[in-house]
Amino acid sequence: MNGGPGNDEGSGPGDARTVGRTEDTADGPSLRERLRALPTFGLGLPPLDPSEAPPEPVTLFLEWIGQAIDAGVPLPHAMTLSTAGSSGRVTARTVILKDVDASGWWFATGSTSPKGRDLAENPNAALTFLWPALGRQVRIVGPALPADTSTSAADFLARSDGSRAAALVGHQSETLTSRQEYWDAFAVTLAAVQEDPALRAPAWTAYTLAPASVEFWQASDDRGQTRLRYRAAGHHWEKGLLWP
Repeated sequence: MNGGPGNDEGSGPGDARTVGRTEDTADGPSLRERLRALPTFGLGLPPLDPSEAPPEPVTLFLEWIGQAIDAGVPLPHAMTLSTAGSSGRVTARTVILKDVDASGWWFATGSTSPKGRDLAENPNAALTFLWPALGRQVRIVGPALPADTSTSAADFLARSDGSRAAALVGHQSETLTSRQEYWDAFAVTLAAVQEDPALRAPAWTAYTLAPASVEFWQASDDRGQTRLRYRAAGHHWEKGLLWP
């Protein structure tokens, strides 16, 4: 989140200027030039006035995601979940936000999936939202803790038949021999779900990420940026600005 998506990062091991650079060709500009030419944010971005921000982050987040929904931002509830198991190796993937309440930000997955295993070894995780049309990012950091069995079961049974079948297939991230192998397994589980609407995946788990810090990042029409951070301090929140 530092610097925001509109900033050009400095050189490093993976910088296109030093490694894997794509040169100009007779067919057109290099990849680096094409990337530089891409627009970042449009005009008319909403403001973020830290002096008017609420004393706790959930209220501001609900306001922001509501505005993203109203603005027609595609998949405003999609968020990047970053985890690291006991090895310390960080992995990230996109999951869907299920709810936000006083306990935190909710999502769900199988406890035997790679992310579920990561969280069992190390509950510390991060969620990142990006709403480009509004020039906004939100990052939430804290432990992600599993809900009770009844809450997890209710979440699973609220999913569509196809979504439940996909979860029941299992084997997430294991090597797949062929697409047909998957489609055959999916057809079997879909038929089972349609025959038994109460069928559920025992490992399906709802998690809530209890925030230790929440950062709100807002771009502006003049390309200046505002970065507001809330940090949990006992039973209240400390609010302050960060250099973008």
